[in-house]
Amino acid sequence: MERKTYKILLDNREIGITSLEKADPPMGVVFGKVVFSSPSYNYKFFKNYCSENNIDKVDYSDDYLIETMDIPNMKVVDDNDNQIEGLATTISGMDSEGFAITIIGVSNSIFEKEFPHHIANYGISPD
Repeated sequence: MERKTYKILLDNREIGITSLEKADPPMGVVFGKVVFSSPSYNYKFFKNYCSENNIDKVDYSDDYLIETMDIPNMKVVDDNDNQIEGLATTISGMDSEGFAITIIGVSNSIFEKEFPHHIANYGISPD
């Protein structure tokens, strides 16, 4: 099965892609490694973005490590620009090891349509 790729948009500007290759279907969570379109999307960028937009975060400047809370203007969309909606979209990671994006609170209907492979891999049947 070919892995699907999703665009990551921040303030309606594409900043990278992800495959959302991991999930916890019962919890309504999908997440995956981020491949940014520019090296400028890094710890410092997200730290500044969160500060400027009053987004809570935990960060450790010595390690260039950050974990954000929900970033309301961050969207993950498929090839047809359909958003993978959830209750919160977060970024976490560090410059030296890479970043991950997590979408929390994804509905069952989106899981069934977009991520049936995650449901099958988890060993649960959809409602």
